[in-house]
Amino acid sequence: MNTRAWIVFLDESGVSLLPQIRRTYAPRGRTPLLRHRLNWKRASMAGALGYHSTDPDRGARLCFHLKPGSYDTAGLIEVLEQMKVCYRGERVVLVWDGLSAHWSRAMRAWVAEQDWITLERLPAYAPELNPVELLWSSLKKRELANLAGDHLADVADTTEQGIHRINHNPQLPWSFLTHTGLTIHPTHPPNLRKDQ
Repeated sequence: MNTRAWIVFLDESGVSLLPQIRRTYAPRGRTPLLRHRLNWKRASMAGALGYHSTDPDRGARLCFHLKPGSYDTAGLIEVLEQMKVCYRGERVVLVWDGLSAHWSRAMRAWVAEQDWITLERLPAYAPELNPVELLWSSLKKRELANLAGDHLADVADTTEQGIHRINHNPQLPWSFLTHTGLTIHPTHPPNLRKDQ
């Protein structure tokens, strides 16, 4: 593995016109009502959170993709093409789960033609190790909470606002990584100097 690469975690999630119902405050005796159309239209979003393996001062990098419907291998390759632009030729070690589209024959063939990306698989049944899961949680508990949009564009616009909020807070992506218990920059034992 290249030690001067970006370690990038990627995950997908879904949103729909059905609101993410969350508790809220209201004056006593005035229970809030959430009115929405019973509509099952869905969109999928992919998020990639990257951390530089040797230089924490470079900050975290967030790439985001939203599309109607769900992701398949071709849709995920489109996400990776967008991510390639985001990392402008830098080396990337991509860490993601065992979703079949992630490890399909077509995906492996595409990755084999790329010189900038290496794939690593998260352990099975371990979403708590992916900081992007915390990104989704942040969006769904804040911007998307109780949102009763009439169109998928309403949900998309609100999601984009949440992505901007996270991008403008440089500590938040690092807190997602910290919450997983993983570290990108191991600390040096006190008896070893960095130059050894």
